[in-house]
Amino acid sequence: MTSAPRAICFDLDDTLWEVQPVLRRAEARVQAFLAAEHPTLASRLGADEVYAARQALAAAVPERAHDMTWLRTEALRRLAAQHGHDPAIGERAFEVFIAARHEVEFYPEVIDALAGLAGRFTLATFSNGNACVHRIGIGHHFAVTLNAESVGRAKPHPEVYATVAAALGVRTDEMLHVGDHPENDIRGAAAAGCRTAWVNRRGLSWSPQFGPPPDLQVSDLQGLLQHLRAGG
Repeated sequence: MTSAPRAICFDLDDTLWEVQPVLRRAEARVQAFLAAEHPTLASRLGADEVYAARQALAAAVPERAHDMTWLRTEALRRLAAQHGHDPAIGERAFEVFIAARHEVEFYPEVIDALAGLAGRFTLATFSNGNACVHRIGIGHHFAVTLNAESVGRAKPHPEVYATVAAALGVRTDEMLHVGDHPENDIRGAAAAGCRTAWVNRRGLSWSPQFGPPPDLQVSDLQGLLQHLRAGG
């Protein structure tokens, strides 16, 4: 990058923490809840069936496919009703899920790097998922926190990045979008006119299928902080 951005937008899952262990634990908590409170229903609902129900629901109601909270809750509501149980079990199960969803383990450098970046830049977050940085305890670093549910679109739709930039009071070309996903966080943001930083923790090579490479590639957020301190 030839100059420093005015604002930075961060992805969350697999950028600030590893998400798969979090999701596995959260889904196991839901299964344990069902087994304890609704054992008959639990015996009929395996993880594969619940996942298939969410996928089918997303295909059937594409206008809500971006809303992970609705998908998880409504899929369980419908499954419970199909098996002769109270649909309200879906809401209760989701509360179990979302509590565990916020039990994240940050990558080692994240907290210090965010503190350093927040002292110099206006920060935002945008996630296709439903983790809340305020509930996790890092919301004080961010002036804007949005997700697919609140905007009505998911990455890589260009409206996402334009909405974040507008909320920050900057143009998209003045905002750096930071994330791990080549499609959602790099190609999508670049197409919307943003600058991009790829957090490549696994040391992968950039694939031409994703288009032009990111403006910046770092192995972690400490690398991002060091680059921006050096003048962008």
